[in-house]
Amino acid sequence: MFAVAGVTGHTGSAAARHLLEKAQPVRVIVRRKEQGDAWATRGAEVAVASLEDGEALTRALEGVEAAYLLLPPKYTDSNVLAAQAVTADAIAKAVTASRVGRIVFLSSQGAERDSGTGPVRALHYAEAQLAKTGVPMTLLRASYFVENWAPVLPVVQERGILPTFLPADLRFPTQTTADIGRIAAEALMRPHLGIRIIEIEGPSPASPRDVADALARRLGKSVTPVEAPLDAVVPTFTGLGFSVDAATLFREMYEGFAAGRLAPLGPPAEAALGTTSLDDAVAQLLLSTAER
Repeated sequence: MFAVAGVTGHTGSAAARHLLEKAQPVRVIVRRKEQGDAWATRGAEVAVASLEDGEALTRALEGVEAAYLLLPPKYTDSNVLAAQAVTADAIAKAVTASRVGRIVFLSSQGAERDSGTGPVRALHYAEAQLAKTGVPMTLLRASYFVENWAPVLPVVQERGILPTFLPADLRFPTQTTADIGRIAAEALMRPHLGIRIIEIEGPSPASPRDVADALARRLGKSVTPVEAPLDAVVPTFTGLGFSVDAATLFREMYEGFAAGRLAPLGPPAEAALGTTSLDDAVAQLLLSTAER
């Protein structure tokens, strides 16, 4: 039996779908029972538990061969890292108490650092707490999500510009959440001992200009990347409902990207490549946005 958290989001749902397609037994972990109804019709077991509730999560993980876990964002909290540390502690407690066989944890490139990476610092803490459990663990160190561009698509379509807080010609690893979910499912089905690190990238690195060009091809019109100053990060993110603390962390993250602090380390970490091209990823992103 494989347990999968985050099935109401992108990576968890992709992991659960992939496992079910492979005829694997799946237990989805949801906050509310009705969130699991559609999964139950597909043949999955449903466990109701918040990742912040160590006791409920322990019950959800009991009898499980391996589990896919992640750290939900807390971007409206006034102290993001402290809030996510509480969740990380609850997850680690449940992993130990449930005696789950193995875990696959969604992390990020740069999580080996304890500073200079913005919200990724929460994953650094979570990795350390999970390592203390002694349970075999796969750390999925993902790179930049293609889906992170979704909030600016209306501006792209209306004005033909792609706003970015990253240098327009800076190429960095990027992949889709669907590819992360598939790689997570494959990792769940591949037993191991100790700690295994898998660094995930897409088929090729991409810059904001590459994303703009891919959007231009799909939209049939010119799209130009426009670099916004880092001083605009905090007011932009707080305007979207993020706390000042969260917005400040994101500024630190953008600085970290430009400085190379969120980059793959290479061996002995394994490398896993996504199969979704940037053009296909952008097409899916535009379709998903249009359907909302």
